[in-house]
Amino acid sequence: MITPPRYKTAKRLGVTVFEKAQTAKFALSADRSAKNKKHSGRGRQSEYGKQMLEKQKVRLTYGITEKQFRSYVNRALDARDAKPVEHLHELLEMRLDNVVWRLGLASTRRGARQMVAHGHVCVNGKKIRVPSHLVKVGETIAVREGSKSHGVLTGFADRFVERPLPSWLSWDPKTMSGSVTERPTASSADPAGDLTTVLSFYTR
Repeated sequence: MITPPRYKTAKRLGVTVFEKAQTAKFALSADRSAKNKKHSGRGRQSEYGKQMLEKQKVRLTYGITEKQFRSYVNRALDARDAKPVEHLHELLEMRLDNVVWRLGLASTRRGARQMVAHGHVCVNGKKIRVPSHLVKVGETIAVREGSKSHGVLTGFADRFVERPLPSWLSWDPKTMSGSVTERPTASSADPAGDLTTVLSFYTR
């Protein structure tokens, strides 16, 4: 059962923030709340408020701190080719915990973070315990040999077939190894929110 604070946060920011809120029951409850706000006149929101909510939605979807998120934003804004939205999206998607989640090794990003932190994942043959580690194009991601029989990975090859793989990743479920074949884009990895609005919040 989702805890009350997370439930309220998901209703305020959207169902994509926490995976456990992505149910039909939650959607109906959120819809009722939105209609009640509209009828009571509390649905109006300033531009700053909209930007703040969008920023929080993206940040919480990836499960990162404000300090980490601001660091990514600064790096994106400093990009030389003047494509900050694309750079921010790439920085978020190339986090190791997100890549592990995209590969289907974990059902949630939170679970992927725990998997990395517990030492179950290797990058280029080296065990990495840092969820925020940024993976590069061409690098190999694999489940550590000693972790392949771990409880959460039992039957992974069968479960993998049921989940579509993003075009920017390759994966062999039998060997539990793969790689990042290209940079993720908005079309190959759906953004968690409106990143243009997010950047507007930080540059207002």
